[in-house]
Order: sequence, then structure tokens, then C-alpha cells
Amino acid sequence: MAGTVFFSVSMSLDGYIAPASADELMGRQWMQLQQWVFRQKHFRENLQLGTGGEEGRDNDLVRATFERTGASVMGRRMFDAGEAMWPEEPPFHTPVFVVTHAPREPWVRAGGTTFFFVTDGIESAVEQARAAAGARDVRIAGGADTIVQALNAGLVDEFHLAVSPVLFGTGVRLFDRIDAARIGVEQLAAEASPLTTHLRYRVRVGEPAR
Repeated sequence: MAGTVFFSVSMSLDGYIAPASADELMGRQWMQLQQWVFRQKHFRENLQLGTGGEEGRDNDLVRATFERTGASVMGRRMFDAGEAMWPEEPPFHTPVFVVTHAPREPWVRAGGTTFFFVTDGIESAVEQARAAAGARDVRIAGGADTIVQALNAGLVDEFHLAVSPVLFGTGVRLFDRIDAARIGVEQLAAEASPLTTHLRYRVRVGEPAR
């Protein structure tokens, strides 16, 4: 049976998940946004950031996200930024389907990650990811435009926001161009930790947002 399609992202209090320019990734605001996850032991190990790191509820949530994911989908903008920053062994360890207009041969990396470049849209990318994931889940890794495309197409079952106490003021807003007339949400859980607040929602297609 096919698994769940979901996304899990860190978001600022004013609704942004990334700076306007990829050149600002790893900048002060972005690091504040991601501060909670960079401290976690599982995240540090997965990105080969060294030993140590915190263990506890936040770390458990990070681990669970990676363990449930059997394949990922991302946009070309996210891939282009990550290609320059990911280690030789990227943190996915699964197939990754990149939604793009530019054809490219699959890119095989160490640790079980292979990037496949999908030129016929988000629906095709998710369909291929479902097939590759088997009984595990499909994660829409980002960026915001790819997440919204998947939401508007009715492809997302649930999502997790880690809302961090930081204001961007400008940048890449998560829910721009969402079809709010037909995409509704149901809150499943809210859980605070010292550096972020975890919010989980189920998506209800064809219902107005609550």
C-alpha cells in the first residue's frame, strides 16, 4: 500500500521558509530559523556535521522524519542550492525526484541517494516517488513553490511546520499562491520546545481552510 505524501519544513513567525536569494542561505536569519534542527544529534550525523548534538523530543522528530521517508520530491531551485552544499554522501539515502524543465541523466551519489530529473510536472514526480518509496512515505522536500504545486494538485496528505521565533520580513513565503478555496487543513498536534513549535496538520482537499 502506498504511503503518505507529506512535507516538513521550518518556518519563520511571519511565514517564510527561505531567504529571497540562495546566496543568503547559511546567513544569520536562515541559521536562526534552522537553529533548532542543527542542534540535533540525528541531523548532525546525517549531514556529517560532526559528533555530538542534542537528544530528546526534537531529535526524535527529526529521526522519525528521515526514517519514514522512502523517496523525496524537490524543485530545481532547491536542488541547485543543495548541489553546492550537500556532502559527497547527501542526507537523503533514498531516490529524489527533481521537478525541472531541463532534462538531465540520473545523478547517483554515495549512501543510496540517486537524483532523478522529472520534466513532466509535479504529478509525475510524486507518482514516480510513490512507486520508489513502496510502503514508506514520500516527502515533498521543497522549496515553497514545489510544496504549493503539490498542495494545489491535491497530492499532499499531511504536513509538519516547525515555527521558529524569528522574523524575516521578506524572502520565500511558504503559502503564496495556495488555492485556499479548495485546500483545507485540520490541526493534528501542537508541541512546543525551547527553540521551535511543532505544528502538524492533515490536508483536506475540496474544503475551505479552517
